[in-house]
Amino acid sequence: MKNVEFDPTWSDTWKYSYKFDLVEVYGSDAHRGHTYAYQNRLKQTLALVQKVAKPGAKVLDVAAAQGNFSLLLAEAGYNVTWNDLRDDLAGYVQLKHEYGTLHFAAGDVFTLGFDHCFDVVLIAEIIEHVAHPDDFLRRIAQLVKPGGHIVMTTPNGEYFRNKLPKFSECADPSVFEAVQFAPDADGHIFLLHLDEVDQLANLAGLQVAEIEVFNNPLTHGHLKLEYLLKRLPQKWVEQLEQLTNSLPWLFRRKITTGMATLLVRPT
Repeated sequence: MKNVEFDPTWSDTWKYSYKFDLVEVYGSDAHRGHTYAYQNRLKQTLALVQKVAKPGAKVLDVAAAQGNFSLLLAEAGYNVTWNDLRDDLAGYVQLKHEYGTLHFAAGDVFTLGFDHCFDVVLIAEIIEHVAHPDDFLRRIAQLVKPGGHIVMTTPNGEYFRNKLPKFSECADPSVFEAVQFAPDADGHIFLLHLDEVDQLANLAGLQVAEIEVFNNPLTHGHLKLEYLLKRLPQKWVEQLEQLTNSLPWLFRRKITTGMATLLVRPT
């Protein structure tokens, strides 16, 4: 993936995406926790895709924004389709594209009319922005071929500092329709708990194959620990993250901020 330099003539959408790349890809010191958290999520996501699909498999990256997951999967040999509602972002992703098979399908993923189903569909940090996650996951399942997989990442609702409601606690999710899909943290509507992932998967005709949680408070820069990340060597932060991942499951699910889920559509 090519590194790009800021151009003041870019559109506002490109400038907005580059701001996130500065943190998530290039590692700006100003938001080190965001950088570590994003890189861990990226690592978890790529590992799950590689676990269930060989290079050459068809992967759809939904609401892919600046396309970093799409680009790295294409470089790893996958046949990747990038998707986002913001069609002008395709040019920004093309600017970073270095090699590998990458297609562009801007627009509403549910109305684009693909002529095939995909081996893997990636929905990274999307479902928490959706007013009806049950309907969303059901429709995503229709884009996956039988025996194929969905890789979903979302904030972990069981993290002890989470103050957002569970989806199952909301009597009328339609009240959130006007604010869904906001491309920032303020747009989070619900944070899913692990039991809800099972419920939503069952409603969509899917099975949960694997769930991983990751990113402890230090890694994510929570609890006023952001300043430590600017001083600690990266190796130490990674070792502490590994230590967290070795803790008992019941404890780990309460102190980690991220969740990665592998779903399978039965044959």
